[in-house]
Amino acid sequence: MILTTTEEVPGYAVGEILGVVFGNTVRTKNVGRDITAGLKSLVGGELQEYTTMLADARTEAYNRMVNSARDLGADAVVNVRFATSQTMATAAELLAYGTAVKLVPRK
Repeated sequence: MILTTTEEVPGYAVGEILGVVFGNTVRTKNVGRDITAGLKSLVGGELQEYTTMLADARTEAYNRMVNSARDLGADAVVNVRFATSQTMATAAELLAYGTAVKLVPRK
């Protein structure tokens, strides 16, 4: 499976557009992370607990998008993007989306 943030894949043409695919996950903070992050914010620096949580969420959303594209029989997902939104005071959604396509080699 080829994934790209561009509209085209070098050496290939889009033979068929299969549709928009996405994967998402909603994550919430927990008391342990909040306490650790609160203490860390007093002295400054990276909030590693949240960085790890968001990296895990990004990977999960990405994998769900890829699985959706595979279910459609896609060769690639073009125009891949990520978006985040706060769903409530203590939770955030991470969304990965793009266009699933079938590719044909350029001659």
